[in-house]
Amino acid sequence: MSQSVSEHSSSSRMDEDAIGWMYDKITGEEDARVCKDIPDSACRHQPRNFFGYLAGNTFSKIADELSSARLILPWLFAALGAPMALVGFLVPIREAGVLMPQLLVAALVRSRPKRKGVWMLGAVLSAGALVAMAVVALMLEGVAAGVCLLVLLVVYSVARGLCSVAAKDVLGKTVSKTRRGTLMGYSSGVSGVLVFGLGLGLMAWPELKQNAALLGVFLAIAAMCWGAGLLGFAWIREQAGSTEGGGNAFSVALSQLTLLRSDLSFRRFVWARALLLSLALAPPYYVVLVQQQGGSWLGLGVLLMLSGLAASCSGPLWGRLSDRSSRWVMALAASGSAAAGLAVWLSTQFFGPEAVSPLLVASLYFLVMVCHGGVRLGRKAYLVDLANADNRAAYVAVSNTLIGGLMLLAGSVGVLGDLWGPATVLGVLGAVAILAVIQVLRLPEVE
Repeated sequence: MSQSVSEHSSSSRMDEDAIGWMYDKITGEEDARVCKDIPDSACRHQPRNFFGYLAGNTFSKIADELSSARLILPWLFAALGAPMALVGFLVPIREAGVLMPQLLVAALVRSRPKRKGVWMLGAVLSAGALVAMAVVALMLEGVAAGVCLLVLLVVYSVARGLCSVAAKDVLGKTVSKTRRGTLMGYSSGVSGVLVFGLGLGLMAWPELKQNAALLGVFLAIAAMCWGAGLLGFAWIREQAGSTEGGGNAFSVALSQLTLLRSDLSFRRFVWARALLLSLALAPPYYVVLVQQQGGSWLGLGVLLMLSGLAASCSGPLWGRLSDRSSRWVMALAASGSAAAGLAVWLSTQFFGPEAVSPLLVASLYFLVMVCHGGVRLGRKAYLVDLANADNRAAYVAVSNTLIGGLMLLAGSVGVLGDLWGPATVLGVLGAVAILAVIQVLRLPEVE
């Protein structure tokens, strides 16, 4: 018996040594392991936690792409004959549904000394909602299918909100500063490769656009990705943390809003993030421009491939840079998006619409997707590093809730597209991105 225990212990140490070696190679560490802003008890588990979080985050990103409200679900609505009026609710529900409830969800997170269980609950609910969507794709059609899918999307979005709040808190407790950006960069890169492959698939099988059953398979695979992510997150060894801030969700939510008045650095960050919405709103208008310019060879599959290529190529680079200065990552990314949007607008103003060729627009679309990835990664790393163990969940919840509401309002910028065309919208969004750069540079360094 003692020999068996000894052999098991030896095997476990060998596994930990192998994980530590892989971690050191990926992060560039050699002798001294960096353990900034995490408990000493978590330091020795950091390699294991790094890979556990990497698996959970990567598979959740893949699941999001396979159930995209900007791509897969609209196609599914069309294949099922759901009314076009319902399609317009997909992206607002998907984005705001994740962000806006988080102010209340944060109280649940804070009431638990270990928060990875909240993420795992969100993963289970997300997988269940996607399985139900796949069943709807097989069983229903028309209005009934559309309404059921929207209701399930609400469930999925709120579940993703649970994961979002808990994930950042667990990351801050288990992975050191100067390593979080690298982790998220690798996650973006791996998931980007998958999106690139999805784009190839859409080019090879255009019948996906009409086949609801095959699109339902996408949703079922996305549910399995959540299952794989759940296994990764379960592998994390999280230390118990403070539970201050738990309790009645509504009263805690109201008290957390006072952070905007009392915390100058956080208030400036929220303003910067609001202005950075200009990057999130821009990509669809590049797609419209490609369609208007007659770039039929630049189909949806090619643009999706460019999205995946942008994430896989730029994610690790943005991650490394954000470990040095996530503030400058946000500023550089916003500058690139501003330059692209203003270039499109100025070209149409001085040389006419024909000056903006489909190839040029596709190239700028690729640049904007690279920049969008940089802003997303930079702001996440900045917020985690700006906060501490006591206020991190509150920071995430307050900022996400406010940005979710602003996103619903900012969607009205599409009215400008109907009045003056997509190039004007891109010019306006480019100008807002310049304001975002100015605001970001006012933020303090946190690394």
